Amino acid sequence: MAKAKQAAVDLSHYDVVLAPMITEKTTMLSEHNAVVFKVAGDATKPQIKAAVEALFNVTVKGVNTLVVKGKTKRWKGKPYQRSDMKKAIVTLAEGQSIDVTTGI
Repeated sequence: MAKAKQAAVDLSHYDVVLAPMITEKTTMLSEHNAVVFKVAGDATKPQIKAAVEALFNVTVKGVNTLVVKGKTKRWKGKPYQRSDMKKAIVTLAEGQSIDVTTGI
């Protein structure tokens, strides 16, 4: 019974941390022990911290979040709105690292 409860907790972490973000700017942040993730829109900083620590076995020093508003784009002449996205910049403790290229 305890193992079923543990598996449910682990799956909820995957609902919080959706994907790593790999861009030029985020790779420059990795020099300062920070990793950027795309997270659920309703995720809180404590939830993000718990999920990253559980999924990657690292110690999180801090979490900063920001919401990127969706751009208005055009397709076949008709405008549409991209979805808003929430990003989390996770700062790790000294000596810790996450290899985002391997996947979760």
